[in-house]
Amino acid sequence: MRLFLAIWAVLLALPSHALEVFATVPEWAALVKEIGGDKVNVFAATHGMQDPHRVEARPSLIAKARRAELVVATGAELEVGWLPIVLREAGNPRIQPGQPGYFEAAGFVRMLDVPARLDRAAGDVHAAGNPHVQTDPRNILKIGEALAERLAALDQANAGAYRAGLAAFTAKWRAAMARWEKEAAILKGVPIVVQHRSWSYLVDWLGMKEVAALEPKPGVEPSAAHLARLVEQTAASRPRLVVRAAYDHPRPAEWYSAEAKIPIVVLPFTVGGDDAAKDLVSLFDLTIRRLSEPLR
Repeated sequence: MRLFLAIWAVLLALPSHALEVFATVPEWAALVKEIGGDKVNVFAATHGMQDPHRVEARPSLIAKARRAELVVATGAELEVGWLPIVLREAGNPRIQPGQPGYFEAAGFVRMLDVPARLDRAAGDVHAAGNPHVQTDPRNILKIGEALAERLAALDQANAGAYRAGLAAFTAKWRAAMARWEKEAAILKGVPIVVQHRSWSYLVDWLGMKEVAALEPKPGVEPSAAHLARLVEQTAASRPRLVVRAAYDHPRPAEWYSAEAKIPIVVLPFTVGGDDAAKDLVSLFDLTIRRLSEPLR
């Protein structure tokens, strides 16, 4: 009996199993950690200075997916060039599309920029709509609610911890959103030019006006001739800012900014896109500050 009690005491002292989560991009890794805390072990397949459209299905990613119990992806074809290869090569039945261990964030929000017709000649278009849903914090909250329920379903022993984590995150997030919306009131109605159509959800949330994109087609680098025409075409709209993601090539925005005489705003796009964007709250803190400062 004493031996049994001793063994039982040792087992209780051992750390409990943490759910292994494979997140395709940093924002979902950060959200999983906010909700799951020490109940999850999260791996992010990409980093904040990496274009999520262009990722290589490396053996290291396949190895991580092989051990995963949950994959958290954006969906809407953002990862179409690499994630299907990783999932196939991993040979892990738990995390295949359609299984409880596969979660797509885009399925829980209203999609913008859904094309009326599909034509690959139009560039890097996405049939389900613009996949960059994380740039609207309202979407983060909706996705967090669905994600907490998925975590609870997969790890029922810790379901209460996930729901408590969601409740704490929701309270913090709603307070932060109220602050951001107050600080960003100056941005309402402001016309902007973007380098890539990465910001549709951010524009929708803040009430800004996107008047043009520097790319002639999504994913196609603009030529000098195209940018020169764009300066003329956008003059009547009087854009106040040209916005690019930290990972975008700087040259197109710099050229347009110099010719149009409007400031460039470089946004982190995701967690880790700037040293100051270390988590989801600081990501939006920095985003709102950088957009607002040139207008004050």
